[in-house]
Amino acid sequence: MSQDTAPLILSENLMGLRSQALGLTEAAGLNAEFRPLTPAPPWSWFPARFWPRPLSVVAEALPSPLPDLIFGCGGMAGAILAALRDPGHRVVQIQNPRMDIRRFDLIVANEHDELTGPNVIVTRTALHRVTPTRLAEEADRWGERFAHLPRPLVSVLLGGNNGRYRLDLAVAGRLAADLAKLVKAGAGVMVTPSRRTDPAVTALIAEALKPLGGWVWDFTGDNPYFAMLSLADLILVTQDSVSMISEAAATTAPVMFVPLPGRSRRQGLFIKTMQGTGRVRPFEGQFTQWPVTPLDDTPLAAHEMRRRLGL
Repeated sequence: MSQDTAPLILSENLMGLRSQALGLTEAAGLNAEFRPLTPAPPWSWFPARFWPRPLSVVAEALPSPLPDLIFGCGGMAGAILAALRDPGHRVVQIQNPRMDIRRFDLIVANEHDELTGPNVIVTRTALHRVTPTRLAEEADRWGERFAHLPRPLVSVLLGGNNGRYRLDLAVAGRLAADLAKLVKAGAGVMVTPSRRTDPAVTALIAEALKPLGGWVWDFTGDNPYFAMLSLADLILVTQDSVSMISEAAATTAPVMFVPLPGRSRRQGLFIKTMQGTGRVRPFEGQFTQWPVTPLDDTPLAAHEMRRRLGL
């Protein structure tokens, strides 16, 4: 164990997980090193909590010496952190680990995880890396490129199918028609797909908007995601993504979620919480604005974590 080694982040190499862990550590003023967990078959076929010797499965991701403070995000990381915890290593788990919470020094979980305990910090929003400074920097960097788009400016964040909600061509067709109406009414529309978005969905929306002057990111060049959050007068987010809704809510723009076919108890609880704050409303095909203030629990979670750990 080394007190001088930078904190460590362990998680699957997924954008949503990585962003949550980096968001927490950055908000806490910690310069943490990220290492991806990439188990090989057959272990990758099973939930990590069932691995008999979890540390041996991801040995290549573990530096030597290990630092005093180790962060994890997601279920796989939870199993690794539980195995690493000892008097020399403090472990902080992000998201419900789905195992005995006493195996962690701290857990940061969203309210919709319905997890409580003396070592649990509960947030309304997912953790993320959206900050006023980052938004301002990205707006300056991209503002001229998007200056041709009319105001008001609507940024659209697309997720995708996730086993609970469905963003298929039928849904995309209705959304594309609504967005086209906004453009024809004088609004600017810019769209970014995620890596979960079906390319056919992206193509359908691009075909509807580009002839009208709308803008759709095609994954070439730098990602304008943070600039789109910063420059928007209204942000639309598909219902499937807790992370993107949370990131949008940290801005000064009103946020509307695009309802999708499907059902999720956890997602439903999250949407209910966000609507209860007045920060998020459902999108019903029309441009709508109302007074809002940024909602972001990441700094609060980071402050509480530092207090409890004595950092």
